[in-house]
Amino acid sequence: MQWQQRQKRPQGRTAPTYDGFLEKVRYEGAYPTREKAAAVVATVLAQLGRQLTGEERVELAARLPREAAAVLAAQIPAPEPLTGWGFVKDLADRTGRSPAVTRWDTGAVLSTVASAAGPDLLARILAALPPGYALLFGHPELPRPRPEPATLTPAA
Repeated sequence: MQWQQRQKRPQGRTAPTYDGFLEKVRYEGAYPTREKAAAVVATVLAQLGRQLTGEERVELAARLPREAAAVLAAQIPAPEPLTGWGFVKDLADRTGRSPAVTRWDTGAVLSTVASAAGPDLLARILAALPPGYALLFGHPELPRPRPEPATLTPAA
């Protein structure tokens, strides 16, 4: 499925139109209407906006259609980041939907966000978020390198 493209964005990337973005989410989530896809996009992007901070948040907003970027950027980041499962569970609680349906909705939106972000930004986003988000974005969860423990050398 081809996305319609609009104005140039950072690093020569073009952001999809909002209609194209919604159609991709509608296709990925098998939603019956554009309105249902728009409602899912709004709830999932609002939840992502509460989790993502820093340069990754700013750059992602620049790569999304304006309408989607506005939802993401309007959120105040949460004081404590959620794991991937915590993200789904909290969103299910907020929307009153089951965790299974919420996981489906999240995957439909975040896989579309991953396409708009591109591989480099997506890697940075996943590194910035707690564990468990890669699968939500439609990618395998790779083990994260563990920091080397500090070694103490005896004083001479």
